[in-house]
Amino acid sequence: MASELASILVPLGVAGAVFAALCAIVAAVAIMRGAAGLAGGAVGLWIPGALLSSTASFASQWTPLLVSGVALVAMLVIGAVARGVVNAGEPARQAAREARAAAIVDAVTLADGAAPAAPRTTKPATTTGAQPALAG
Repeated sequence: MASELASILVPLGVAGAVFAALCAIVAAVAIMRGAAGLAGGAVGLWIPGALLSSTASFASQWTPLLVSGVALVAMLVIGAVARGVVNAGEPARQAAREARAAAIVDAVTLADGAAPAAPRTTKPATTTGAQPALAG
């Protein structure tokens, strides 16, 4: 009787572990892209997969449950590290985008025969009174 039950529960647990690992991979990609809703949904779907993988433990097979847990932890860490790496390069990419946009504006201005535009600078807003700027 126990081996008959194990022949059903172990494959069910393995299928749950595979589903949980796929959800963990989706969560990592979502974290890398900054999609918090998708990451939350993927982790929310990981939970039933992990519960399904625990069915193999009734046949003394703990590997599927361990794989699903380790997969989630590893993918969340990988997603967070990759997101940090991507965000570290953002200031340089933003400066390059602004330089390209300024070059295009200057090229269009010169093509129209007008003088090139002066570089744009922004100043922080200053307040002189005790009231906020938009207060009546």
